[in-house]
Amino acid sequence: MATKRGMNVDLNSVFEGAASQFRGLNPNEPGQWPMLPKLMTWTGLALAMVVLGWFLLLTDAHDALDAERNKEVALKTDYRGKLAQAVNLGELRKQKLQVEEYVTQLEKQLPGKAEMDALLSDINQAGIGRGLQFELFRPGSVVVKDYYAELPISIKVSGRYHDIGAFAADISNLSRIVTLHNLNIASVNRTDGTLGMEATARTYRYLDPAEVESQKAEKAKAAAKGGAAGAKK
Repeated sequence: MATKRGMNVDLNSVFEGAASQFRGLNPNEPGQWPMLPKLMTWTGLALAMVVLGWFLLLTDAHDALDAERNKEVALKTDYRGKLAQAVNLGELRKQKLQVEEYVTQLEKQLPGKAEMDALLSDINQAGIGRGLQFELFRPGSVVVKDYYAELPISIKVSGRYHDIGAFAADISNLSRIVTLHNLNIASVNRTDGTLGMEATARTYRYLDPAEVESQKAEKAKAAAKGGAAGAKK
């Protein structure tokens, strides 16, 4: 019994001594605190820093995991698309050949620079063949696009209604591409039913290699000027 009482007294004195170290602590002077409060405070701060760092590390890892999961979805979609292309590779090659043949056919409908005079003559002959009177047939300035050139032709003809319609059909059936724009048909002579038609015929030709290179050079110069102007600003 004496031993138990001695242990109780010793423990009480230990707890009392420890508690006394936490009494009257000045938070503005932690350096003057007793050893036990110092140790517990630094231990608590160290644990708080470890926990905070752990949560921050987990947050970054979670964000990286979400990013990788999103990539996985995109990669699976890309894989399925490429797999479908691989399965249908033979059919896709056939379609590519068909498209190339179609493009070649369209290119053949575009006259070259040397063939433009013959095409203009064909348009003129189409009108004369239908008995139309040409009051105006004036080619305009060539408009150069990326891969082709466009030539507008101002046309003014007079004749009977059916002849004008047949002329428009003949234009559409030419071996080369010619389109009619801004058609304006009006009565010229009500007695014999003569009509007048004003329109702009547009024909197209492909650019020869020299013209294509010239276009590329002009674009490069324009891009260089734009870059220089942006640098100056």
